[in-house]
Amino acid sequence: MFDTHCHLAYKGMDSEKAIGNAKKAGLQGIVNCGYPRDLDKAMEIAEKHKGFVFQTFGLHPVDIIDMSEKEIADYFEFIRNNWRKCIAIGECGLDYHWFKRRDSIENQLFKKTFSKSLKLAKELDLPIVLHTRKAEEECYKMVIEHDIEKAVFHCYSGNLSLADKIFDSGFFISIATNLLRSKTTKKLAQRFPLEYILTETDSPFLSPVPGQKNEPANVKMVVEEIAKAREVSFELVDKHVIKNAKKFFKI
Repeated sequence: MFDTHCHLAYKGMDSEKAIGNAKKAGLQGIVNCGYPRDLDKAMEIAEKHKGFVFQTFGLHPVDIIDMSEKEIADYFEFIRNNWRKCIAIGECGLDYHWFKRRDSIENQLFKKTFSKSLKLAKELDLPIVLHTRKAEEECYKMVIEHDIEKAVFHCYSGNLSLADKIFDSGFFISIATNLLRSKTTKKLAQRFPLEYILTETDSPFLSPVPGQKNEPANVKMVVEEIAKAREVSFELVDKHVIKNAKKFFKI
């Protein structure tokens, strides 16, 4: 098992307990997506658990709102100077769930910054982790326009026709713990080729257990549900998602 997207340094997350539980559950690794505001803590966690916790650097749309142009530029420069400490750029992208007006100043800033993130991933030859909430089509178009070769649509919740385009383009999708309650995601798990599926929890979000924080160990539920949807063994799905994670992130 492999949790390819979580937030161990997020406020209120007991990272040591979560990592311990993940190891007990049999996970082979965790990809931690740190935000600028918790970057130092995220890097400490990755260093302490080297070989098990892997780090990405990116700018989530929500982060950008509270940052000046200089702070954004400085963060990109930080990534350039420290890219060997991460395995991907992200998460980054667009968000039309929280920011519905597509022509708003905020969304124009998101597009500009997302474009810079795509160029940076290309420059550093790193895969990119995409945040595409309610903006899947537009993010896909921008990824194609920037000639990106390795991208994963984190916690994908778009339609099935776009999923087919994503697959045809050689990109990955990541299925999270919302699979347990989403009919569309279950259909996606059934028909999307196993060779292009990653698994994640997006911890501490998307908890499958009401009233509890999500954690990487719960990725087991995702693998179980994918196996159930496809009517194959847990071991077969697990073998593929581990192989995919290592291939995509070059672990």
